[in-house]
Amino acid sequence: MNKLNPGDLFPDLTLKLVGGKTLSLPGDLESPMTVVLFYRGHW
Repeated sequence: MNKLNPGDLFPDLTLKLVGGKTLSLPGDLESPMTVVLFYRGHW
């Protein structure tokens, strides 16, 4: 896994959401300044 450095472009990702929809990053984001948090939880 590569780290992002300041100024790097966010890689293109397609995520499966609950309910079957998908989210394409960064294309589906409304703002160029966005925080993305991935919470995997603890089961």
